[in-house]
Amino acid sequence: MSAIDKAKNKAEDLAGQAKEKVGQATGDRETENEGRTDQAKSNLKDAGEKVKDAFKS
Repeated sequence: MSAIDKAKNKAEDLAGQAKEKVGQATGDRETENEGRTDQAKSNLKDAGEKVKDAFKS
């Protein structure tokens, strides 16, 4: 996995965490759920990149 992909995935994860916290603080369930979704997407992308790396070896 390239460093750029890792950075993008980490940024998406952090943005999702922030969005989730804002949703919790404001009582906005939709924003909170969007944050969780963003984090899940980031985790899936990470997993996909790791699988690709495993097959390249």
